[in-house]
Amino acid sequence: MPHVLRTTNPTLNRLKALQIKRIKRNINGVLLLDKPLGFSSNQALQKVKWLFQAAKAGHTGTLDPLATGLLPICLGEATKFAQYLTDADKTYIATIKLGITTATGDAEGQVLSTLPVNVSQTQFVAVAQQFIGEISQLPPMYSALKHEGKALYAYARDGVDITRQARLITIKNTIVNEFLDDIAQIIVTCSKGTYIRTLAEDIGAKLGCGAHLIGLRRTVTAGYLLPQAVTIEQLEDLPTEERDALLLPVDSAISHLPKVTLNQDATHFLLLGQAVWLAGKTPSGDLRLYDESNSFLGLGFLQDDGKIAPKRLVQKINS
Repeated sequence: MPHVLRTTNPTLNRLKALQIKRIKRNINGVLLLDKPLGFSSNQALQKVKWLFQAAKAGHTGTLDPLATGLLPICLGEATKFAQYLTDADKTYIATIKLGITTATGDAEGQVLSTLPVNVSQTQFVAVAQQFIGEISQLPPMYSALKHEGKALYAYARDGVDITRQARLITIKNTIVNEFLDDIAQIIVTCSKGTYIRTLAEDIGAKLGCGAHLIGLRRTVTAGYLLPQAVTIEQLEDLPTEERDALLLPVDSAISHLPKVTLNQDATHFLLLGQAVWLAGKTPSGDLRLYDESNSFLGLGFLQDDGKIAPKRLVQKINS
């Protein structure tokens, strides 16, 4: 226990106590957070990291401050597999306002144009369906993408427009959930790198009236669902033991990959960094590896010579 020099001033004592570095825990798992409105993804991450006193943490796909919903937070050894969640398809509920365009493509930006809206639900559905499939999308200036080490939004705030390259993204599905006058709510399933703000703008441009995003909520990431998520307020109200119990296993981040169980000898040599043989047919590509007691070992892959090689192993995790 660190020694705190006490004074007769209680306020000063409290300040000195706050200066003591918090003990960080080597805690592992995936927390499904319902990110609140107004928080950046990094602010949400830092709050969760602080609440768990986690030594290591990372989020799995940026949500704008005006967006809410599912944000998986990887703690400890789970951070080794965060990229699989970042790269996964995601589903959003997006609310679009027709007839108004803004500088940012959402409700935060300055209004650029206002046009009358004479669009039926049938017309809106027909146009929205034109964006299903692999499409080319130009990233917005108000985004965290980097140019020469500086975020695009920083250039945009200085009035500088940077030439961007359009990127191929995939809209897997679009369902029009509600449509009333100049407001449409759609459910979009898409690949990583998709900007729903840009999709809203593109739909509005195709309709000839313009549009911007006024609401966004992420509901699915990989196999994780929003009803499984917890809010920051709920986390704050829980004691440490109940908070920890909310963490999903580290290997849940890669549950879509084939599972392979290794015998005692193979486990021994794999943990030494060596490729190992496995009797029978082994699936190609990345593999979830376990020992005979079903303890998760990490990620491996099948080599051309038929051996399983370690790719990203975890430190021993207490189950």
